[in-house]
Amino acid sequence: MAEGSVTVGAKASSLSSSSVFAVATSRAQVGIDSTALDRLSSPTPTPSSSPTTSFKHRITVPDFLTLHETRAFLLVLLNNLLLSNAPSSLPLLICQTLNSNPNAFHFDDADVAEHELPALNAATRSTLLAVSAILDHHSAALSSFADVAVAFSCEALKADASAFNLMDSGDGHASKDEVTVAADLRVLLNGSKLVGKNKILSIARVPKLHGSLREYAKAVHSRMRVELNSGVKSAVGSEEAVCTVLLPLAAVLRELGESSFARAKSNLESVGGDDLKSGLGEVFGKESLSEDVLSSGFNKAVNLFLGKQYDKFAHEVFVLLGLVWKVVVWELVTAVVVLDAAELNEGIQGVKENGENPKAEEKSKKKKVVLGKGTSSILALMKDRLQTGGKIDLRTWVADLLSFLDVAKHEFNEFLLKVKAVVESNESRRLPKIPKGTRDFAKEQMTIRKKAFSIIEEVFERHGATALDTPVFELRETLMGKYGEDSKLIYDLADQGGELLSLRYDLTVPFARFVAMNGLTSFKRYQIAKVYRRDNPSKGRYREFYQCDFDIAGTPSSYEYMGPDFEVVRILTELLDELNIGEYEIKLNHRKLLDGMMEICGVPPEKFRTICSSIDKLDKQSFQQIRKEMVEEKGLTAETADRIETFVKEKGSPLALLSKFKQENSDFLKHDGAKDALKDLEILFIALETSKRIDKVVFDLSLARGLDYYTGVIFEAVFKGGAQVGSIAAGGRYDNLIGMFGSKPVPAVGVSLGIERVFAIMEQQQKDQNQMARPTKTEVLVSIFGTDLTLAAELAGELWDAGVKAEYLVHKRRQKLFEYAKESRIPWMVFVGEQEIKEGVVQLKDLEANNDINVPRAEFVEELRRRLYP
Repeated sequence: MAEGSVTVGAKASSLSSSSVFAVATSRAQVGIDSTALDRLSSPTPTPSSSPTTSFKHRITVPDFLTLHETRAFLLVLLNNLLLSNAPSSLPLLICQTLNSNPNAFHFDDADVAEHELPALNAATRSTLLAVSAILDHHSAALSSFADVAVAFSCEALKADASAFNLMDSGDGHASKDEVTVAADLRVLLNGSKLVGKNKILSIARVPKLHGSLREYAKAVHSRMRVELNSGVKSAVGSEEAVCTVLLPLAAVLRELGESSFARAKSNLESVGGDDLKSGLGEVFGKESLSEDVLSSGFNKAVNLFLGKQYDKFAHEVFVLLGLVWKVVVWELVTAVVVLDAAELNEGIQGVKENGENPKAEEKSKKKKVVLGKGTSSILALMKDRLQTGGKIDLRTWVADLLSFLDVAKHEFNEFLLKVKAVVESNESRRLPKIPKGTRDFAKEQMTIRKKAFSIIEEVFERHGATALDTPVFELRETLMGKYGEDSKLIYDLADQGGELLSLRYDLTVPFARFVAMNGLTSFKRYQIAKVYRRDNPSKGRYREFYQCDFDIAGTPSSYEYMGPDFEVVRILTELLDELNIGEYEIKLNHRKLLDGMMEICGVPPEKFRTICSSIDKLDKQSFQQIRKEMVEEKGLTAETADRIETFVKEKGSPLALLSKFKQENSDFLKHDGAKDALKDLEILFIALETSKRIDKVVFDLSLARGLDYYTGVIFEAVFKGGAQVGSIAAGGRYDNLIGMFGSKPVPAVGVSLGIERVFAIMEQQQKDQNQMARPTKTEVLVSIFGTDLTLAAELAGELWDAGVKAEYLVHKRRQKLFEYAKESRIPWMVFVGEQEIKEGVVQLKDLEANNDINVPRAEFVEELRRRLYP
């Protein structure tokens, strides 16, 4: 019986997979829009010299289609005829036939106009789209239903659910669909007392497998939204496009079916009660479900795809989905039987053959089962539908449940909507999630970070810098226009105080604003703080991250010429050496040298910036790739590009290359700006050489960065170890930025350490060396064997008063005390049990040396201090 209607032919309407499914399952009548009916009844406007040609033609329904697929095929065919926008009686015939809801479809030969032939002859495409539309609807339903079955199996098998702890790290690494599947399963199992420690591979694979199902189902849905309303005129390539998204769906369906079948068999083995187990096994065995059936169905579909029989291919994928659906339904059925075995056994055995009630003591005791909040709600929904009570016929109960879990039935659709409401309910769904592009740092990571920050601060302060802190947000006008194209990545804040505000993008512009606002003419400062960029998260690229900046601002009268530039590069080498991250090099160039190179090569001034951005990619791409970009995309002449190549290949020892560029025939000496740059670099290189740091620097003419505000020396530190992290620090001279705030110009030079990438290197080194940083600085664990908190407070208090870093733990099990000390890597324990209390002593345990001594209670603090701080 129809529950609604689907109207086709209206200009504003479009056919969807859900409407195709509704008509296919006879849940909706078909109607033709009144404007389309008017077109159908209008005479065909044809020239008198070309009368309308009429043919005898029969609508042929492919014989391999099921009844539902046939109804879908006729609806798609009807829609295509209406999209042809020509008068005809054929659409009315199809519409009336569909609404009569026959069990089989037969059409006599009918008069068909020439303009209708393309739609009728495109039967393969119509079949493909029709079946794919049902597949779209079914796969979306399966993606929700399969998660429910897994949740019940997880409880039935007491499986380890740690695979569902997958969280979005915010860096773009995790698949969104995998994370969503894991989150949904956590909601379903929230509060469950049945999930255990059983490691089950088919459970561990669920996030990836079910995430892939969601991904491919969405791809099919997106494709069907386009193809169902494209019409036959746009049919070129559409069959291949549809099948290209159906093929990976078929592959993941097979894998999901095999995984679900494995869980269903495990569930069956776990059923309690011999009668129940044998009875359910007998019913399950008659289904003839197996991995072989799934593989065979998939292989058949693939062969049809390779043979380009696309309509039959789609049909076989639909058949495969039907098999998988049946497997998943059985997984749920077997899991429910395991979880509800006590009640089902009681129902089966509840009435004896002679009709007498069993005695209370003969009834099996029910053990209270605590399901997850989600699974318990869903089980209640199914029980309401089944309404079991009294004696249960297992076959009837299973048949009733299987009948209820039929995707084509309206009541099952209502059930899925209720399941969706359970999963999305606020009560369960409020699980914490980290924003994209951000991270949490656990104790092990924080240990590394605190150590690194300590080293960095010590280096900065060694050079006389003072700390500065600025607001995390600035006036929007302060930040805008300072970063060139990158200004689009600035986070704007909603106006809440009458000012337009933005989160700081870096620490350099706030520093320049501070110097200008306070009228400073010289200032040496460092700042370690978080900055924010509205960027796309990826590996090593975040939206919130730390920067460590060191800057020197000052007029020539404040500092020796090129002195600040030298000191900043020197500081960078000290930082990287003392952080002990491994091999690195500092690539160095000069902005005026770069500009001179552009001019010498014949690059038009308006193209300086875009050509430099291409050159800056040379560390990742070959020059031939860069040359193609400069010539074909940016309009540079081939001769100019070739001239640039001769320059950007210059890279090597600073003093040797400088000497080469200063030779009489050097083009740089003919350019005033380049000549000034060479003088600057000579002073800088000699200072670095006498400071024994020149070996860390590489003179590199391909370095082209920060062109929006750098005016002199530019440099970039690159890690040369195993971890692929790219640039780890960068900086240069910027003499015009401070003056942009309306004050007098104050030249400045600075460096910014990419501390997040440095942390990544340090963490990887620790992992490679199989080291584990101590999470705390605790030196002593006061361990009380028993329950005496007052004694623990007394002993720990004495240690704290003496400045000793200590923790305390009171426990009835000695092993727990030692396990905690070992896990926390605490070097010393103060152990006190009944024997120590009687003797008036405490036992000091050196866990690293595996030695222990007893000392008088009154002397233990002094003894520990002597051993800790010799």
